[in-house]
Amino acid sequence: EHFLKKERRDKFISDGESDPASSSDDVQSPVRVRLRNKKISTEDINKRLSLPADIRLPDGYLEKFNMIGPALFDQPISRRLRRVSLSEIGFGKLETYIKLDKLGEGTYATVYKGRSKLTDNLVALKEIRLEHEEGAPCTAIREVSLLKDLKHANIVTLHDIIHTQKSLTLVFEYLDKDLKQYLDDCGNTIHVHNVKLFLFQLLRGLSYCHRRKVLHRDLKPQNLLINERGELKLADFGLARAKSIPTKTYSNEVVTLWYRPPDILLGSTDYSTHIDMWGVGCIFYEMATGRPLFPGSTVEEELHFIFKLLGTPTEQSWPGISTNEEFVAYNYPQYRAERLGNHTPRLSTEGVELLSKFLQFEGKKRISADASMNHPYFSILGNKVLTLPDTTSIFSLPEIQLEKETIRPPAIIEITFPLFSMC
Repeated sequence: EHFLKKERRDKFISDGESDPASSSDDVQSPVRVRLRNKKISTEDINKRLSLPADIRLPDGYLEKFNMIGPALFDQPISRRLRRVSLSEIGFGKLETYIKLDKLGEGTYATVYKGRSKLTDNLVALKEIRLEHEEGAPCTAIREVSLLKDLKHANIVTLHDIIHTQKSLTLVFEYLDKDLKQYLDDCGNTIHVHNVKLFLFQLLRGLSYCHRRKVLHRDLKPQNLLINERGELKLADFGLARAKSIPTKTYSNEVVTLWYRPPDILLGSTDYSTHIDMWGVGCIFYEMATGRPLFPGSTVEEELHFIFKLLGTPTEQSWPGISTNEEFVAYNYPQYRAERLGNHTPRLSTEGVELLSKFLQFEGKKRISADASMNHPYFSILGNKVLTLPDTTSIFSLPEIQLEKETIRPPAIIEITFPLFSMC
C-alpha cells in the first residue's frame, strides 16, 4: 500500500477545501455572479470562507466583490464554489508562499520554513515528491485526509494544499521547535510545572483524536511541536489511521522503537487507541528526567529494557504471555519490577502513579487520554481546562502560565550512561 495511483490521488486532492481551483466551465466565481449590491467587508468574506482574521485579500478583490455582487452571502456555498473563491484569493498556489530555510528532509518529503504572502505569517512547507507513474505516497494521503478533519488547539493546523505535477505541498502553521529541541535547549531539565502543561496538552490533543477514532501511532518528542507561548501540538500524522473497529488488524511496524509498546513489539496486530498511551508514558518520563526511558536499538534490547524496569511478565501479570512464541524464544531473565519513583525523583506521588498507568503491559489496562486528564496529577490546573472549546488554547486561561526555563550551556565534556545495563 505504498502508493496511491495518480488518478486516485488527483480525485483526492480535488476534494479538498483549500486546493487548486477546478477548471470546469460550469463553476462561476462568486465575484462574477451578478446580484444586488451590498457593502461587504473583509471581515464578512473571512467569516464566510472561514479564513484567518489576518488574511490579506488581493488588490482590488474587495472592490470587485462589492461592485459585481455578493453571491456568497445570498446563497448556500458549495464546496466547488468555495474552492474557486479560495483560488482567486491565492490558496492552492505555490507563488503564494516564499521559501526561507530548509528545516529537514525525509524519504518522501522536504520541509521548509516559509512565509505566506496572504498573512505575512511564517509557515512550514512540507514538499512531498511525486513519482510520475506511482502517485503520492500513502503516508501523505493519510496525513492530508486526517488533518483536514482535525481542528484542535493541540493539533498542528493544515492551512493549505498545493498540488502540482511534480509535488504535493502541505502548508502548516509554523512552530518554533519540537519537544526534543526544547529539551536540548534547557539542558534536558524542563521545569516540573511545564512538564505538567506539556503532558496535559499532549493528552488533550490525543483525546480529541481518539474520540474521533484516529490513532496517531508515531508519538515521539520530534513529532510534538512547541511555540513560544508554550502551546504543544501533535504533528506528523503520516502513520496515523482512522480506526473503524477495535479488532481491525494493522501492521505492527508502525511506532518508533523507543516509544513502541511491548504488545506491538511481540507481534500484536490487535490494537486500538491504547497503542498511543504507552508512548505518552515514555515521553512523560523523558520530560521529567531528561533521558529516554527505553532506548533500545533492537526489538530484543527494547523488550529487555522494559522488563528490567517493569519486571519480566508472567501469566499472572500478563495472561497469555507464556504462549507468545517470540517472548518464549527470547528467554529473558526473571526480573523483578523496580519502583518507578526511584527513577523519577522530580515527579510527585501522583505523577509516578499516572506514569505507571501509562506503562501497562496489556493495552486494555492502560489509562485512556480522556481519563488521564482527570487524574489528580493535574488538579493544580483547575477545572476550567477540562471544559475549553476544542480550538481554544489552555493559555487563554489567565491562571495557566508557562514557567521560565533555565537555559543551560552545554558541558565541555559530557559522558552519558544508559538507564540500565545489559549485564
